[in-house]
Amino acid sequence: MAEHQHSSLPYAHQRTHIERDRPVSLTSPLSWKFSSARGLPVAVALALVFAAMRAAGTLAPAHWRWLLPLGFVCMAASPWLLLSRPGRQQIGLVRPIRLAWFAPSLALGALAALACFALGAIAFGSGEDNWFVSVARNYRDTIPHQGFSTLQLFVVATVPALLFSPIGEEIFFRGLLQRALEERFSLRASTCIEALLFGLVHLCHHGLLATAAGIRLLPLSAALWVGLMFCTALLFASLRHRSGSLFPAMAAHASFNLAMNACIFAALWPPH
Repeated sequence: MAEHQHSSLPYAHQRTHIERDRPVSLTSPLSWKFSSARGLPVAVALALVFAAMRAAGTLAPAHWRWLLPLGFVCMAASPWLLLSRPGRQQIGLVRPIRLAWFAPSLALGALAALACFALGAIAFGSGEDNWFVSVARNYRDTIPHQGFSTLQLFVVATVPALLFSPIGEEIFFRGLLQRALEERFSLRASTCIEALLFGLVHLCHHGLLATAAGIRLLPLSAALWVGLMFCTALLFASLRHRSGSLFPAMAAHASFNLAMNACIFAALWPPH
């Protein structure tokens, strides 16, 4: 009995506030459209597929870059393909307990990006080991920038960054994958696993470099970047669990990307 009470604690406030509008148990087994026994293997397999799509979309030749946004779209669509309506509610596709969660979520996301920018600038200046320099170079290589002002390029780069990854990654990592992991592991272990996977897939954006000689690793800065993304994922997961909804986590993620791009185009553009 004590173990059952402990496992339901993170969702206690959520049940209290939204149970009347959404009569679904948030601590019962996740409601899949197929046998729940296959839920976790399917979620893990999808994580590997999405990681491969991201790697191809960022590290492979330019004609594979469409796989990156497609991966985000598939992440966002996965609950509608795999979960019943109660299952989608269970992963957090519900309104937050209080709308007041959005303000701190936006602030925390921006602060996390500013912290990443400061650490990268202090440790590596504007060299290739700076993670935001890697992101800036990716923008330079993928966005036609001749004849455009810095402000126009900022808008072109930022609008997709406010939509694709905040929606897709939060629905998949903090939603479907997190909840599928909780079918087998504790809340803490599940959160750490999904946060680590989130950090590792971001090696595609910094840490792994595609060169003429092949893929090159930046060992020190790659490890630091994965650690920063791990901590950022823990922040997003905390917002999801405390608010009872994925939407504040999406807001924090979008705010992170907005602040990141503001730092890039204000201080690191054009990248060398």
